[in-house]
Amino acid sequence: MQSKDHDQQGSSYANVGWYDREIREQPESLARLLDRGWSAIEEASKRIRAFDPRFVVVAARGTSDNAARYAQYLLGIRNGWSVALAAPSIVTRYDAPLRLSGALVVGISQSGQSPDVVEMIRRARTAGALTLAVVNDGSSKLAEAAELCIPVLAGEERAVAATKTYVGELCAIAMLSTELATDPSRRRELDVLPDRISTCLEAQAELAERAQAYMRADRFVILGRGYNLSTAFETALKIKETSYVIAEPYSGADFLHGPIAMLDRRLPVLAYSLCDRWTEETLHLIGRAQKQNAPVIAVSDQEAVLQEADLPIRLPPETPEWVSPMVAIVPGQLWAGALAAKRRAAPDAPRGLSKVTETW
Repeated sequence: MQSKDHDQQGSSYANVGWYDREIREQPESLARLLDRGWSAIEEASKRIRAFDPRFVVVAARGTSDNAARYAQYLLGIRNGWSVALAAPSIVTRYDAPLRLSGALVVGISQSGQSPDVVEMIRRARTAGALTLAVVNDGSSKLAEAAELCIPVLAGEERAVAATKTYVGELCAIAMLSTELATDPSRRRELDVLPDRISTCLEAQAELAERAQAYMRADRFVILGRGYNLSTAFETALKIKETSYVIAEPYSGADFLHGPIAMLDRRLPVLAYSLCDRWTEETLHLIGRAQKQNAPVIAVSDQEAVLQEADLPIRLPPETPEWVSPMVAIVPGQLWAGALAAKRRAAPDAPRGLSKVTETW
């Protein structure tokens, strides 16, 4: 049953409700984490330094799996670890022994309830790993199973399609990386994130109107590289679960190795391109897509990229690339919400889904 507050939403968000509200709560929830979350981060960092892990394994599902992709890049680039994404069924379905001595094993979850992620953390701990939970519910089964816990402090999230908990997970991972690297300048780059997200929300107020030409598309390709591969995957997930529209995420590099052949005028490309590291490659991809008559939507802070796109979506300039996924995901979340409204779908409660998904 729809909540009273949900029913009172304006007509343009008649089918959005809590999903839209929670997108707009992200600056506040991130500010809370950055204000209150450092003690847990400092405790976890102290234990991790003493343990001195040889490598990192991250276990997650769904939206949290996309946060794990961010961790894979961030902890690899900024902290020098090899980071693997776990396959929990190795322990839950195959009962395989784990050789994780000397590993840091991180479970990321909004609810902390999915049995496969919880079991992966339990088995890892038994196998000699140091275990850490990054979770919104600090009293959850995942938090109990792990030796260390970082609550993301996002507050209750009522929409099934996660938004503020995802950004909270990214921020918690970024805070941990920063504390482990002991680089004070990075704290300052984190502190301005709530304002940058607020600026992005204000700038995208008319996104649904600007994107009308694409609102009837029934499939999309979503591209990202580096830190924002996570953004491409999370945007695709949001589109699929809120709007029931096919959205396929790719690394821009992998896309050139075959999938680009499927492009045509009926298949829009939504490309993330943050910082000048990716400008040349993105321009090449845009050129290839347009030769095949595929429309290109670019989410970028690079003027050269925005000028070539059929629909440019401008992000706040000079956002450091390592924190940019927390800003870049906002247009993706809003895009998914606009598609859902157009199709009279309900991001608060997509068909066939519930807030806590239990998998084995």
